Amino acid sequence: MRRQHGFTLVELIVVMVLIGIIGGVLALQVGPTIQGYLMVERRATLTSLADTALRKVATDVRSAVPNSLRLITSQCLELVPTVDGGRYRAGPDLDNSANPGLFLDPFEAKTTFDVLSTFTNPVTAADAIVIGNQNTEDLYSGTNVFEIRSVTNTSGATTGEHRIELEAAKALPAGYDGGRFVVVPGGQRSVTYVCMADNKVQDGKGTGTLYRVTSATLSPTVTGCPAVSPATTPIVATHVESCGFVYSPNQGATQESGFAQLRLRLTNGGESVSLTMGAHVVNVP
Repeated sequence: MRRQHGFTLVELIVVMVLIGIIGGVLALQVGPTIQGYLMVERRATLTSLADTALRKVATDVRSAVPNSLRLITSQCLELVPTVDGGRYRAGPDLDNSANPGLFLDPFEAKTTFDVLSTFTNPVTAADAIVIGNQNTEDLYSGTNVFEIRSVTNTSGATTGEHRIELEAAKALPAGYDGGRFVVVPGGQRSVTYVCMADNKVQDGKGTGTLYRVTSATLSPTVTGCPAVSPATTPIVATHVESCGFVYSPNQGATQESGFAQLRLRLTNGGESVSLTMGAHVVNVP
């Protein structure tokens, strides 16, 4: 008779029990490592998101019109953005009597002037220029805001690189002789970063959001943070547990620069990351 080979039911059960024990031991050993890896990954992602959001805010702060930052509340920071700038002709070209160029001065209101520097970004009739802004009140009330009617490229001419025509004649602010101006985009006369967070965490996630609200007009007075439409307002950061802004207009050695501090705490998946970033603001017109 042939002898049959195989496993008995008892042997199979013993093997399954042993495999289960070994698997359980491995899970106890490897599980914390995997969980730790996932936690590190979540923190790294949150750090990247928070850093990107703060750098976005800091970029707008650094390129804003001098003396335009306005802290509405600790949750709302408003500023007037710029897209370009340059130097205007402050006097006639004495070496070219036939075509001395068009210039601006504080003694006479004028509608047209020459720009001596080349624009890096396109400047159109929808934009505006700001000259010699010394305080937020003048800017937001439109005292030193010059509306552009047309921009003509005159590259190669002795009078300048561009010629700008204004909607209405204006004179330079009294006492300003810096020769500089900045360009404010027409569709974004002001930008307000609004933090809608109340230090709450739900299901391991921060319930707040950081928004970037834009406006096509400047308002001399503010009564509170601007309204936010979650469906259309651009989002800077989500899963926000808390955030806030601090601004001091005179933090430079010569009292000509400001300092804005931005704080952001993101929470997701039970992990939290807090970042703080500071941005210096050049308040010299």
